[in-house]
Amino acid sequence: MALEIGVLIGFLVIFLAVLLGPFKIHVIEENLEVFLFVCGALAMTLSGFVEVPGAETGWSLEIIKEAVTAPLHVGEIFGIPIGIFQIVLVVGLVIYKWHTPIHKAIRKLADVLSPKIMAFLLIVILGLFSSVVSAIIAAIILVEVVNAMPIPRKSKIDLTIIACFSIGFGAALTPLGEPLSTIAVSKLSGAPYHAGFDFLIKMLGIYIVPGILAYGILGMFFLGKGNPNDHGMEAADYNETIKDVVIRAVKVYLFIAALVLLGEGFKPIIFEYFTQIPSTILYWINMVSAVLDNATLAAAEIGPVLSEFQIKSVLMGLLISGGMLIPGNIPNIISASKLGITSKEWARLGLPLGLVSMAIYFIILFVLKI
Repeated sequence: MALEIGVLIGFLVIFLAVLLGPFKIHVIEENLEVFLFVCGALAMTLSGFVEVPGAETGWSLEIIKEAVTAPLHVGEIFGIPIGIFQIVLVVGLVIYKWHTPIHKAIRKLADVLSPKIMAFLLIVILGLFSSVVSAIIAAIILVEVVNAMPIPRKSKIDLTIIACFSIGFGAALTPLGEPLSTIAVSKLSGAPYHAGFDFLIKMLGIYIVPGILAYGILGMFFLGKGNPNDHGMEAADYNETIKDVVIRAVKVYLFIAALVLLGEGFKPIIFEYFTQIPSTILYWINMVSAVLDNATLAAAEIGPVLSEFQIKSVLMGLLISGGMLIPGNIPNIISASKLGITSKEWARLGLPLGLVSMAIYFIILFVLKI
């Protein structure tokens, strides 16, 4: 398969629009979910002009069904489908109903613990347990605690971004945490790896657990100078309506559907180029997961023919870069929607933190070969 220059230019324009549009054009930032959905639809249409051996491209009933159902079904409880949309909506309504005692309890805890100790515990605990309770639940808990903490808005944003890096890391340790880990285990379930529930813990735990602790310490540093008596340090009052809760759930639904379309639409690029790139370079190129669905990238790049080292480098690159920008992973999307964090506000810390993390793990994996 060789992509025509016109098709390549089309994909490049869409990618640059997704990457830069929210930073440059205010109306895009204000309607980010709709914009990403339109870009995903355009990418899907463009992919229909490309034939990929062994893979379906362009629009199909299967892709439409996946985009419609992906936000509605990430698993089942007692045979009942559970999805991101339902969780965000139901938990939002629960918090709306009982926000007073919930926020009161959080504020009492904030009175007992200093902001930096609370930040450390929040980042580390949610990071370590996101692989069990799922990244979705961890993100919802995060935003409610952060929203009730007596710290300025900038500190809330910094804490949220660092915690989302931690949650994205931790969620990869088991197939329960996030789609990327589910896909990775599924793709490696046969010979020679015979991946099971604890496969990723054994492979990535040595990198991820210290990383979560490091993010916890970093969170303490960012909040270390906070003083609860300073102006602007008061906890935010809950002022949402039922309409706000429903609209946020709908926005999250549209966001996830858009990421499905973007991931499927860019498959020709992924299959044509990414799968042929050496691990050292692919590690850095996988930073595109900051704006594209990392689960789709994992599905294309991970396979039983890869060595254990190649699998490590692919997954670590995807996991780290997923925290850089809002579309990078589900916790980012939920947190930014709830707290009203803009793309510029996220990138201010997310990009440098992601790049530094990428550099550190590059040294660990490729230089020190640990």
